[in-house]
Parts: sequence; structure tokens; C-alpha cells
Amino acid sequence: MLLNQLPGWESLTAKAEKYSSTHLDMLLHDPERQKKLMFDSLNHFVLDFSKQRMTVDVLDDLIDLAKQAGVEQKIKNLLSGKIVNISENRPALHTALRAPSAEECFLEDKSYSKQIQKSLDKMQRLIRRIHAKQWRGFTGKPITDVVNIGVGGSDLGPLMSSYALEEFAPSEASKINIHFASSIDGAQLAGFLPKLNPETTLFCVVSKSYTTIDTLSNANTAVSWIKAAGADEVILKKLHFIGISASREKMTQWGINESNQLYFWDWVGGRYSLWSTVGFSIALKIGVAGFKEFLAGAHAVDKHLADTPLESNIPVLLSLIDIWNCNFLRTNAHAILPYDGRLKHFHAYLEQLEMESNGKSVSVENEDIDYRTCPILWGEVGPNAQHAFYQLLHQGTEKVNSDFLVAAYRDVGKDSDVGEQFKEHHSLNLANCLAQSRVLALGSTALSAEDQMGLSPHQQYAGSQPSTTILFDKLTPFTLGSLIALYEHKVFISAVIWDINPFDQWGVELGKSIAKKIQPSLKGGELDHLDCSTTALINAVNKSIEKQGKSVEKQS
Repeated sequence: MLLNQLPGWESLTAKAEKYSSTHLDMLLHDPERQKKLMFDSLNHFVLDFSKQRMTVDVLDDLIDLAKQAGVEQKIKNLLSGKIVNISENRPALHTALRAPSAEECFLEDKSYSKQIQKSLDKMQRLIRRIHAKQWRGFTGKPITDVVNIGVGGSDLGPLMSSYALEEFAPSEASKINIHFASSIDGAQLAGFLPKLNPETTLFCVVSKSYTTIDTLSNANTAVSWIKAAGADEVILKKLHFIGISASREKMTQWGINESNQLYFWDWVGGRYSLWSTVGFSIALKIGVAGFKEFLAGAHAVDKHLADTPLESNIPVLLSLIDIWNCNFLRTNAHAILPYDGRLKHFHAYLEQLEMESNGKSVSVENEDIDYRTCPILWGEVGPNAQHAFYQLLHQGTEKVNSDFLVAAYRDVGKDSDVGEQFKEHHSLNLANCLAQSRVLALGSTALSAEDQMGLSPHQQYAGSQPSTTILFDKLTPFTLGSLIALYEHKVFISAVIWDINPFDQWGVELGKSIAKKIQPSLKGGELDHLDCSTTALINAVNKSIEKQGKSVEKQS
């Protein structure tokens, strides 16, 4: 049923009229409200919703709304392998990838547990060979650099997690350098290939279909680069390429040796695939034991989602905060603000997870939707963002909902002198995180009456910008796995309430297919089938190329 047809819609709409004009300063001095809007039901995490423009009775109404939308049953459907991706007639059983090996996973009465474990075991064997320097290139030298070639979910999740968890690399993994190439323009490969040795570089080509033009274009460039060093193509593909895909046939056709093929399944969505063999680069970075911790952290959230009542179910509550802001308070901008430099790629990962999943305007029943279905996400590491777009948050004209993410504790190493300095760094970091969420909420009233005197209008802060604070014990493979799963499930719950399918992404396909039709026109083909703007731009491109060519001729 559409969201605005649920029984709770009108009551919440009426309450939103009141709270949209209620300043957070009127709400943030009530200890009882604070207690009821802070949750620690998920191990290692505390979530504070008290800086949201709402009261406990609003949250109660939102929980009722979730029940009216059938959230409890839909959670069971997701976790049991029912068809939840309606348009493609598939389940979305990524949760099975992170379940303990002894836990049975069924899909249409077929157990996948052994297949999942077999795939994971093969990945682990390849990683151990690389770590042990037993994987050698075409001249017999051990591999020193691994390049992950993928795009979208085959790049963003592995890149984000590998970077975030770099300090957890065991000694055998720390000697392997990992690089990521995703852009179709070849700029990333052009940037680091000259610095690598083709004799000791291994490429991991990741594509669910193994037909993605961006990925295969970069992979073909990698082949040419190694061939130029004197390697035979058949041999180099055997010694310098690993394939990760849901299509064994396509990997074989491209030339990936069967022993180098890592498999996952078509019911694993790209943006949910880092838990599968797509997480190869993560496991390569943090080791097999670390990757298992990462999976265990996500599985802990799966259990929490399955076993916790909606009233204290953290992914459900996060979703309801989004629903309240997007659909009732009409706050559709959402900033992701981790106060941890290790999470510098986290906002980019969430941008794909949320906007590719829930950027939909048609319901599950193929009805047009006339309400918002997804916030617009962006973000940055908090201390950097303070010197960039926080100006808009504090004194701009847009209402923005923010997520502040911060670890209570930070490991600082064994060196006592440096350790003390890093403790001071983290203390300052925590203070900044808490101060920014406080000022966003309270505005100039965060100052004493004396400090407010004499301030010009340009020095005033309106405040009443809502935010959620997600506090976790410390960043580890386990807690990062939990954090990712927390947002995954939040996105799913929101989709249920919005009555949309979060597991397809038809919107990304049309542009790619049109690109294939335009490319011949850039090489002198017919332009008649194109619109005036595109035709004019192609002509401008060709003129620029001709001009640059003449310039090069003159220089030579």
C-alpha cells in the first residue's frame, strides 16, 4: 500500500505541522525525552535521536506506521529468501553470505550454505597464496601489487572497507599494495600503471555479468600493458588475472583460467556484494581472520533485525527518522558526517547504497508515487567538512538532516609519546563532533546570554537543524561490518514503507545503452538520429580534437 494511504499518514502530517516550526531548543532540555530517544539495544553502538525535531509520541506513531506497512513480515521475507526483488523475480539474500558456515541458508528449498562456504574457501586459498608469496607472475617474481578493476558495487564497497581497515592488516598482508580502478576514462590506470611492475602485478576483474563496458575496457588495457612487457596473452591471463562474477561462462570466454575464477550468485545485488567474493580486496587487505570478523559484525545486525521488536530495532528506527524528515518535515537533504578519517569513502558508498536503491517513483504495484522516496545524500569526513559545506548547514537556507558518526575510543599505538598526542587528537575530534551537532540543533542559543550580546546578523546561527549521532565503541572489522549492515537494512525498511523495490536499478541502464549508440557518431558516423544539443556537442568535440591535433603537429 502507498505510504500516503496508510492509516497513520494523516495523524503524522498533522503533527509535522507543529514540529516543523518547533525549535530544537524547546526540546533539548527534557531528561525524560532524552532517555527515551537514546538507544543502546545494538551491541557496540549507541544512537541518539534526541536532536531530531520529534517527541516520543511522534516516534510511537512512526512505529505504528511501520507496522501498518507490514515491516515485520517483510523483514522475515527478506531474511528467509523470499522473492523481494519483484521486478526481477529474485530474492535478495546477501545476509546469507555473512551467516556462520553452520547456519543453513535456503532459497526455494535449496540449501546454499555449502556453496557459499566453498566459494569463500576458494577465495581464502588464493589470498593465502598471495600473502605467502607463492603466487608468481610470468617471470617468476612474487606478486607485490593487486589492482581491483570494477565499478559501482564492485568498487565502492571494497575501496571504502579496505581503506577504513588498513591498520588491521596482518604482517603478511601489509606488503601487498592494493589499487582501485573504476573510471571508464582510464585516468586511474594511467595514474598508477607507470609506477607498477607488470611482472609483479595481479589484476582482479570484478563484474557480476562480466559484460560491464567500464570494467572490461580497463581490463583490456591491463592486458595490453602486460603484453607490452613481453608476456604471452594466454599465460598472462593465467598468472596475472583473477575473475569475480556471477557468470562462469563469461569469465571463461574472456580468458580467465577456471582456477582463478571466484563465483557469486545472481541473487546478490551489486551494492550488497562486498560480503561475497567481491570482498576479495578487503580480505586481501585485512586477512582471512579479519574478513570473518567483518562478516560477523554484519551478521550480528542481521540477528538484531530479526529478533528485536520494532520499538528498539535500530535499523527500523533509523529508517523512521528518514521517513519523518523526508515525508513529513520535508527535509530531503541528508549529510553523512563521519568524525573518523578512516571513513573518508563511507559517504560515497552510502550514496550508491541509498540513492540507487530507493531513487524510485513507481510503487511495487506499478503505481506512480506522489511523495518523496529517497533523501539526497552527500558527505565528507566531519573535520574537513567543517571547513567546507558546514557554512550551508549553519547559516544557509536549506534544511538538512545529518548523521554524525564517531568512535568513542581510538587505538593510538604503543609509542607512549606519540600515543599521548593521538589521545589528544581524538579528544579534540570528539569535542568537535559533539559541538557541531549541538550548534546545528541550538544555534546561537548554544552561547551564553552574555556571549550573544552584540552579535551582528551575520554572526547569528538559526539552529534547529536535525541530526542523529551514531556512537560506536571503536572502529574494527566487526563494527564496520555492523555499521554497513545497519545502513543496508535501514534502506530496505524505508523501501518497504515507501512501497518501492530497493533491489533493482533500471535507471542506470538506459544511459549506458544510449552511450553505445552515440559512440559511432563520435567516430564520424551519422548524427541524424540525435537531438540538436547532442549533435552540436559532438561537432564541438570533433573541432577540439582537430585543433589539438594541429597543435601537436606544429610542436613536432
